[in-house]
Amino acid sequence: MAKKLCIGVLTSGGDCPGLNAAIRGVVKAAWSMGEARVIGIADGFRGLIEGRAREIDPEEASGLLTRGGTILGASREKPFALRDDEGLSDSQVGLDKPEMIKANYRSLGLDCLVTLGGNGTNTTAARLQREGLDVIGLPKTIDNDIWGTDLSFGFHSAVDIATEAIDRLHSTALSHNRVMVIELMGHKAGWLTLYAGIAGGGDVIIIPELPYDPVAIARHLERRASEGKRFSIVAVAEGAISKAEHKMDKKERKAARAEMAYPSAGYRVAAEIADATGMETRVTVLGYLQRGGVPSALDRVLSTSFGMAAAELAFSRSFGRMVAWRGNEIDSVSLEKVAGKTKRVPADHKFIEVARHMGTCFGDED
Repeated sequence: MAKKLCIGVLTSGGDCPGLNAAIRGVVKAAWSMGEARVIGIADGFRGLIEGRAREIDPEEASGLLTRGGTILGASREKPFALRDDEGLSDSQVGLDKPEMIKANYRSLGLDCLVTLGGNGTNTTAARLQREGLDVIGLPKTIDNDIWGTDLSFGFHSAVDIATEAIDRLHSTALSHNRVMVIELMGHKAGWLTLYAGIAGGGDVIIIPELPYDPVAIARHLERRASEGKRFSIVAVAEGAISKAEHKMDKKERKAARAEMAYPSAGYRVAAEIADATGMETRVTVLGYLQRGGVPSALDRVLSTSFGMAAAELAFSRSFGRMVAWRGNEIDSVSLEKVAGKTKRVPADHKFIEVARHMGTCFGDED
């Protein structure tokens, strides 16, 4: 009898809607395609370092489609970073983490490893492939900033949540004639803030790719007020950067922000608006609410399809690749091409043009 194909699965980095649906997709597709076993690895790469794993069968996978989070657990373990002995047993301290991963990969009898994660996870996956393991990546992130795929699962669920939050802020903003600033996730890329800002009718959208001028924002809000518009909604990505900060190096920027002592970008922008206009401002930091809860219908379809595509790549022995959504089709790209890259919002992106025509200010021009 032929040996069953043994597929390892782990979830790494931050959680997001769709992880369980993707796990379900891998398990059910692998069983339907032929003789296969799926081994779930606990807590991301840390679990693979420590050899904590168990088999997942289709019965356990049933019911995962609508569940948020991940049944496998996750961690932000970076096995190729400088050694961090925290959390390892005495017998493991000082050991080489990539070597431990390779040893446990072999001891578990894995034929390949499917990694569900964002930029860091796919970069690690590429390095493990270089080390001789067979790896397949699945793109998950609410930031939608993974290079090589038009969509990452988790993104549209987060857009739905952020849009609903903006919708709910409208009534308070109108009732009290306030400028409501909502801070959304996105350190390096503004996809989430751009989409939610447009969907929620944001009057100002501030994203990391377009350094902003507080004076330009103030003029826009004052213009709105002069036209009889009693409130404004400002959507800010957590990685927003002003034009003045953009001219600084990282050390100078860090020192300048420490001197201002604002807890985050949303509070900084709100203070700049209040100082420049005298308008009453309030801040909402949506935080981890954006990445929690059940996946949207689109993310359920995407996660399931990505999971199936990973199983197909495993059975065809097409390793060293990341499943991707490109041009309305499921495809795959080399992990080497994905590793170390961030997909940022182009300054000439069509949705930025759309928002400008709707009267939205990005703070980069008057």
